[in-house]
Amino acid sequence: MIFLLQLIVVVVAFISDHVHEAIAQFVPPYSSVVIPVHKHIDAAKPLYSVEIMTAYVNMQYMHAKFLIDIDAPFIWHDCILKWNTFQDGCPANTLCTYPVSCEEYQCTDVRTTYSYQNPSGCPPVNNGSTLPGWGYCTCPVTVVDPVTGSCGEALLDYDEFTVNTSNGRNVFTGLYGAYPNAACAPSSSFASFPANVSGVMALSSSPYAFPAYLYQPLKRIIALCLPSTLSSPGVLFYGNSSYYLLPQSNVDIRSLLSYTPLIKHPDSFGYFIGVNSILIKTRSIDLLGNTTTRLSTIDPYTTLRTDIYKWVVRRFSLVTKRIPSAPPIAPFGLCFSTFNNGSIKVPDIEFNMNDGKKWSISTANSIKQITEEVACLAFVDGGATSEPAIVIGTFQLEDNFLMFDLENSTFGFSSSLLRKKTSCSNFNFTLTESN
Repeated sequence: MIFLLQLIVVVVAFISDHVHEAIAQFVPPYSSVVIPVHKHIDAAKPLYSVEIMTAYVNMQYMHAKFLIDIDAPFIWHDCILKWNTFQDGCPANTLCTYPVSCEEYQCTDVRTTYSYQNPSGCPPVNNGSTLPGWGYCTCPVTVVDPVTGSCGEALLDYDEFTVNTSNGRNVFTGLYGAYPNAACAPSSSFASFPANVSGVMALSSSPYAFPAYLYQPLKRIIALCLPSTLSSPGVLFYGNSSYYLLPQSNVDIRSLLSYTPLIKHPDSFGYFIGVNSILIKTRSIDLLGNTTTRLSTIDPYTTLRTDIYKWVVRRFSLVTKRIPSAPPIAPFGLCFSTFNNGSIKVPDIEFNMNDGKKWSISTANSIKQITEEVACLAFVDGGATSEPAIVIGTFQLEDNFLMFDLENSTFGFSSSLLRKKTSCSNFNFTLTESN
């Protein structure tokens, strides 16, 4: 009997060792997750969304589009709270999620430590009422509409999102699930949003933003490529992949990137870099104190503090004096006539970093065609007291490959991919089986 027990122990130990060894040696076929990025022009300003799989209903996933916001502290979207969907049921074509109670630590954290920093004019929130049949109060949190800047209220929840996996070249049929604390807001909260967009996808550095819920083997790296066209999507990766865009199927986009440090800002979960000068055709303006520059996926055009803006417009006017001018069209201060000229080409505007790296803004990202006869310099006067002094907007980000490395606190940027004969709309989203 003793011998038999010893034998069983040896066999179990042998199996256990080999199981742990197999787990340790397992390398998943994916190194990132991948999500399509859509451009929208049917709101007050151009905006961009990611398409996420949400609830699994009737043997298929529901899909929802969320605005990309790299400043927002947490995700919020159109859904309703149900503490027991089996008992109460969920209305057709509606996303139901489970509530976070006012007594749970997430409620306190999101309301205080990780909430929007000093939202202007937003009233304080109190504990919500209880749901039918549920013994706890709900957890209202403050949200800010990224389109209008207005305050709103949503209820914190337990969510489930699903995305495709990738190796940076292909989209796999294999899926990856994430389980964030998001918040449910009523459908009326999204009236200012583009059609069929019903949420905000927080991609900031907040511990309650989407990246905080994506775990190993994924590295904490966001790669974002905003499309300039409505017809084909751009792409968002999360993870440490090689990244490939057609037709250069063997060129890792990382080889095209320059890198500069990300700067922490005490009052924001967004992303900031340091710019010490702006160069236009051999003439530069030196900016005091390595000017803090914010990156935005909500602001449509780059805004410059008035003193910087005036210098850029003055210098740009000189280097484009051969191009006929046109009366300015708001919000722009410098415009050109394209009547009889067709498309125009202008010198690059270079943002120089304190580490010697430079981000070149080419014609495609500096000149906005307003009408058939008028094109304008797509930079805006942010006012004399604008803080930060520079905000780089989405028109300047389109067809630029951007990489936010949260592990090493660095920002990678490609400048215009059009010069490399590709674009953000050139990722191959065809589904393939993973090995």
